[in-house]
Amino acid sequence: MNWLKFLGTSGGRFVLINQLRKTGGTWLNLDNTNVLIDPGPGTLTRCHKSRPKLNPRNLDAIILTHKHLDHSNDVNLMIEAMTNGGWDKKGVLFAPSDALDEDPVVLKHFRNKVNKIVKLKEKGEYNIGNISFKTPVKHIHGVETYGLNIFSKKNTISIISDTKYFEDLEEFYKGDILILNLVMHKGKDHILHLDVEDAEKIISKNKPKICIITHFGMTMIKAKPWEIAETLSKKTGVKVVAASDGMKLDLEEYEK
Repeated sequence: MNWLKFLGTSGGRFVLINQLRKTGGTWLNLDNTNVLIDPGPGTLTRCHKSRPKLNPRNLDAIILTHKHLDHSNDVNLMIEAMTNGGWDKKGVLFAPSDALDEDPVVLKHFRNKVNKIVKLKEKGEYNIGNISFKTPVKHIHGVETYGLNIFSKKNTISIISDTKYFEDLEEFYKGDILILNLVMHKGKDHILHLDVEDAEKIISKNKPKICIITHFGMTMIKAKPWEIAETLSKKTGVKVVAASDGMKLDLEEYEK
């Protein structure tokens, strides 16, 4: 069975530091390939508390969309867990170049424990086990950031990571399943994140089979994400779901 699990749905520094939502990233199991995306603080704990428990030694790869702490804090720990403390060299780490070269978040001590490290780039194409993914465009964010289009045999998952809205953003992410980082309820020019108005525009144009909103900042938490999702569903005609910590999505329901 193909599925993804939200180990955390926190976005923004204040939700992070107060742990109003968890920050464990997203675990994807697709075509017998296991990928961990954006392991923020507490990822390993969330894996062990998951029911059933998620074993990091089953991971084939770790992807960082960018190096901010809520996306990368536990990357070294998860490399350690994936490789059985370094005794079983395995897996691939995908990360933007500034997460590795400029003020890096991936420590050198852990880099030789994985089979390969791949630097993400705009218009990049990559393979992991039985799946592939692309990073179609560089986002407008405080550090080097990319979204993901992940391809399996029967569906495409688009993940729009943190970014300020820019013209034609939605054209790059037309997957059957859309995961949208929605930090803000109402946007501010100086904050480089999407808001509800941006989400409505993207969902209305792309019409995915389902959209999951996640990565909520303080204003979204106060606005009640599940109510925002219900409103977006009515306005766009698309099923929109607000992710919750530990939520599991069965992907086979959305296969072609």
